[in-house]
Amino acid sequence: MTTPASPPFDDSRRLTGPNLYFAETGAVLETGIGAPVAPALIDAWRRRIAQARTAMGWSDELIVVREHATGASLAFTAPADALYAATEVNEWAWLSTLAAAGLDTGEPALQPGHAPISPGTDDDTLRLLRSVAAAEHLPRLRALRESAVARNLPLLLDDEQTSIGLGTGSLTWDNPDLPLPDEVPWPELHTIPVALVTGSNGKTTTVRLLAAIAIAHGWHTANSCTDGLYLDGTLIEDGDYSGPGGARALLRNRQAEAAILETARGGLLRRGLGVERADVAIVTNVSPDHFGEYGIHDLDGLAEVKLTVARAIGANGLLVLNADNELLRRHAGRLDAPLAWFSSDDDHPLLQQARIDGRRSCGVRDGRLWLFDGAQAHDLGAVTDMPLTLGGLAAHNVQNCAGAALVATGLGIAPATIADVLARFGSNHGDNPGRLQRWILGDGVQVYVDYAHNPDGLHNLLTLVRQGQREDGRLHLLLGQAGNRSDEAIADLAATAASFHPDHVVLKDMDGYLRGRESGAVAQLLRAALLRHGIAEDNIVECLDETEAARLILAGARAGDSLVLPVHGVAARTQVNALLDRLQTQGWTAGEALPPPIQDS
Repeated sequence: MTTPASPPFDDSRRLTGPNLYFAETGAVLETGIGAPVAPALIDAWRRRIAQARTAMGWSDELIVVREHATGASLAFTAPADALYAATEVNEWAWLSTLAAAGLDTGEPALQPGHAPISPGTDDDTLRLLRSVAAAEHLPRLRALRESAVARNLPLLLDDEQTSIGLGTGSLTWDNPDLPLPDEVPWPELHTIPVALVTGSNGKTTTVRLLAAIAIAHGWHTANSCTDGLYLDGTLIEDGDYSGPGGARALLRNRQAEAAILETARGGLLRRGLGVERADVAIVTNVSPDHFGEYGIHDLDGLAEVKLTVARAIGANGLLVLNADNELLRRHAGRLDAPLAWFSSDDDHPLLQQARIDGRRSCGVRDGRLWLFDGAQAHDLGAVTDMPLTLGGLAAHNVQNCAGAALVATGLGIAPATIADVLARFGSNHGDNPGRLQRWILGDGVQVYVDYAHNPDGLHNLLTLVRQGQREDGRLHLLLGQAGNRSDEAIADLAATAASFHPDHVVLKDMDGYLRGRESGAVAQLLRAALLRHGIAEDNIVECLDETEAARLILAGARAGDSLVLPVHGVAARTQVNALLDRLQTQGWTAGEALPPPIQDS
C-alpha cells in the first residue's frame, strides 16, 4: 500500500453555515494523499466518526464523503458551538484510520491550547476531545436558537458573537454573555431583505447594481464585495469581504434595511454561507476557474459549489439562474428552490416555459429588456441606453442587467425603479470602479479598466474591445494572474489573450494576489505561454508594478489604439482611474508626456 504524502491531510476546517455538503454546520477535512482514497479507508474513517459522535453525545449527525481525483473531502455535521472540536474529531478519525492501516501519519496534529491529538489512543483521545467540546460549548445557545426558530428569526453565530434578527431588527451579544430566552426583547427583532450573489464572473457588478436599485427603492442598503463593506454606497471597511465574515458583519449592522451579499467560491468552500436563509440568490454563470483547490477539479464540481446558495432559499424565495449557461441548465433539475431564469434572448425555451408557468423571467426582445413578474411583462428600456452595456457591446453586462432585474423584483422592488436605475447606472466611473470602465482620450485612444481575471472574463472583455476598435488601431494588453491558480490555468489565460493577437502585452504581478508565488513567477509562466501561442517576444514586456505597467502602456499608445487594463489591486486601480480622469480632463493625446504619479501622503 502506498504511503500517503506528508502531511496526511491538506486542510481541516469548520463549516459555519450551509455549504457544499449539507445545510447545517459541521467540519470537513481534505485528505492529502494526492490520489483517490481506497474504499476500505473511507469505511474505516466513517466508523471512527460514528464512534466519536457517540462519545461526544452528538446524535444523528450526517456524514458526507466527496471523492475526487486527488483524494476525498470528509465532512460531517456538528453543533455550531462545537466546531473546533469537530475539526479535531475529523483529524483524529483520519489519522487513526491511516495508522490502523499501517500508513505513515507524519507528525501528530497540533491544536492551539491543548495537547496533540495522536492516533491510536482512542479512549484517552476521546476524553480529550470531550473536554475540548465542553470548553467551546455555549450553555444558553440551544434554547436561544429554539426560541429564535419558533419566531422565524435567524440566529448568526461566530467565534466571538451571537446575533438574532437582521439589520435594523438585530441584536448582538458577546458569546460569554448570551441571554436567556425570556431576557430577549423579541418584539424589537425582525429580518430585512437579503440577496446572495455568486458566479464565476459578474458578481461585483451585479452586487453594485442591485445595491443602487435597493437604495433607489428607499432602503438603507448594505453590500459586501471583494472591495469591502458598504452602506448606502459609502465604504465602511475595505478589503475582500466576499465571504461569510463580511456577510455577518453587514447583517448585524443596525442601520441596514436591506443587504446585498457577494458570495465567492472561496468563502463557500472554506466556511459555507454567512446566513441560513435569504430571500433571493443569483448565480450569474459558471466558467473555468480555481480548479485544483478543495477537491474541485472540473466544471460540474464548480457548479455544485456555486449552487450552494440554493440551500438558503426557501419555498417563498427565488433562485435566479442564467439560462444561457449550459452548466446551470443541467444542474437546475436537482434543485428544490423556486427558479427564475434570465437570458440574452427573451424567447429562450426556459423563459417561455417560465411565462407559461407564471414564474418570473427576464430577457432581451427586439433590443429591449423585458421583465416578467409572474403575471405581466414590463419593458425596462432599450439595452443600448443602459450605460453598463456600452451601447449594447458588453453582452455579459446585458446579462448582468437582466439577472439583477430579476433579483430586484424578487426583493419586491417595482419595475419602474429598476428601469430608472438601469438607465443611469454606469454612466459615472464611480458607479462600478474596476469593472468595464471606459475612457475615450484624445486621438481616439480608448482605455478599458476591468477585473477580467479568468479566461472567460478576459474573452468577454477582449471581444467587446475588438468590436469597438478602429481599423488602424493597435491592441495593448496588461496581463497578470493570481498566484493560487495552477500553471495550466495561468497558461490558459495567456492562450485566451494570444487568440486576440495583441500588438503589445505588459506582464505584471497582481498586487495582493501572489498567494505563495515569488514576484515575477506568474509573469514568466504567462510569457512562456504567449510565446508558444505565437506572440512575438519583442511584443512582450515585463513591468510587475500594476500602476507603472498601466503608465507604460499609456506612454506607448498611438492615435486610435485600444488599451486594455485589467487592474486588480485596489490601490493601483485608484491611481490608474485618477490618472485617466486627469488625462481626459486635460485633453491628453497619444504621444504627450504623462503627468507624474500621485505620491501617497
